[in-house]
Amino acid sequence: MSNATGENVVIYPGTMLGEGCTVADNAVLGKQPLLSLRSTASRESLSALKLGTGCAVSTGAVIFAGTTLDANCLVGDQACIRERCALGESVVVGRGVLVENDTTVGARTTIQAGAYITAYSTIEDDVFIAPCVVTANDNFMGRTERRHALRRGPTIRRGARIGAGAVILPRVEIGEEAFVGAGAVVLRDVPPRAVVVGNPARQIREVASDELLAD
Repeated sequence: MSNATGENVVIYPGTMLGEGCTVADNAVLGKQPLLSLRSTASRESLSALKLGTGCAVSTGAVIFAGTTLDANCLVGDQACIRERCALGESVVVGRGVLVENDTTVGARTTIQAGAYITAYSTIEDDVFIAPCVVTANDNFMGRTERRHALRRGPTIRRGARIGAGAVILPRVEIGEEAFVGAGAVVLRDVPPRAVVVGNPARQIREVASDELLAD
């Protein structure tokens, strides 16, 4: 099975595409990062970008070197996945999503349009992230030197669901099968199966048994 490539696609040397990949017009694969002098991102040399069998990269999407996508991932129009990210099998990255550097996304996770996944985040399998969710990784917003040791995005455990427009603060853990309501601002850890809403987010009940993933 051959790969299908659209018009004006840029594929940098060393990039590896599995069988049956589709790359649409104006996509850029294997891009090296261009960092500002003040950037805190690592400047180490990067391995090649690797796309697994059957991946699809949509129009205008950009995926950096040093990242790996397992089989059957879909990257939407104008989405961007930065360096040193690892996406599991059948992940969907929606239109205009930005996944920042050093982030892990588990298999079958869906990240819908316009979401921002900050650097140093961990997202496990079967997570659902609705449109325009925002995550953060720096409680000091660029001030003080001690922030470097504390900088980390959220950890979102297996099967958790994050509603549209929710904001998840640095280092917060969203428990397995938890449910974060639309527009919630999550300042602290959310227990497994908890349903939280509001600003600041508060628990109102537990996720019903018939909504849980099969083991």
